[in-house]
Amino acid sequence: MSIIERAVERLDQLKQAGIEVPEPAPRQPKPVAQPPKPGVEVSRASVTAEPVVVADPSPATVIADAPLAHRITLDLARLGKNGFVTPDQPNSPIAEQYRIIKRPLLKNVQGRHAGTVSNGNLVMVTSSLPGEGKSFSAINLALSIAMELDHTVLLVDADVSKPSVLNALGLPPAKGLMDVLVGEESSIANVLLRTNIENLVIMPAGMPHRRATELLASDSMNKLIEEMATRYSDRIIIFDSPPLLVTTEARALAVHMGQIVMVVEAERTTHGAVKQALAAIESCPVKLMLLNKVRGGGNTGYGVYGYGYGYGYGYGYGYGHGRNEGSPNA
Repeated sequence: MSIIERAVERLDQLKQAGIEVPEPAPRQPKPVAQPPKPGVEVSRASVTAEPVVVADPSPATVIADAPLAHRITLDLARLGKNGFVTPDQPNSPIAEQYRIIKRPLLKNVQGRHAGTVSNGNLVMVTSSLPGEGKSFSAINLALSIAMELDHTVLLVDADVSKPSVLNALGLPPAKGLMDVLVGEESSIANVLLRTNIENLVIMPAGMPHRRATELLASDSMNKLIEEMATRYSDRIIIFDSPPLLVTTEARALAVHMGQIVMVVEAERTTHGAVKQALAAIESCPVKLMLLNKVRGGGNTGYGVYGYGYGYGYGYGYGYGHGRNEGSPNA
């Protein structure tokens, strides 16, 4: 008789004697790990037995770890065709022009000029009137600085009444600055768009609001700018602001800026308009002039606009590229 047969016989004997024998617990099958679905990445944290404690992320981590829904892909071929600086064409005429334009700004950020510029990493791009090319210039300046090895850029569309940054980049509307100001979004990080250009992050203007002017001049905006200046102190923040002579929003923003680039359209903006606009931002320590839409001299010609401000150095650059069809003029 085998061991199993003897065990069964013994159990029968115990039952006949009235002794209760407990039934053995059923053996639970070992869990089988399911393979990940195609296209879904499984992180190590999702299969560990212990809870994972994540420390408060640094500002750089907030941007680097932005949700996938907030990561966007810019069409570099489209941008290049529309006259923008792109990383895949570093030696194009427009790229060379913006290398010259950005140099004094970067030197001020690095403290390499005569004096230290307070909030030098906050740069506002504006104009006297609409249509002079300020948004085109702000985007190109951001793209050019993002190509630097030592700088990252946050491009903020602060022209909330007439936003154009996302449209110029070929992107759909998205939540942004206004959503944070009205409390629809609780954090700046929630509205940042990380791009396929490694060092470039965008903050859209966000939802339209009937009290946009008041919101940009509010204490909430002041606190938001202070937060960006301190939280993102290691990067350059470029504000595409409204025109100076149309609304008061740009003047409210200018109070916080360390540097202002004022775009002037060649052969259109009057001397009086330029002087009036400059008087509205006289509190800013550094003002640089950019002469846009210059005719003649091809894409390599530069024109100096005759104003010197700040530390005694005023810069003006002009290029014909802004007149090409399809280039944004806002």
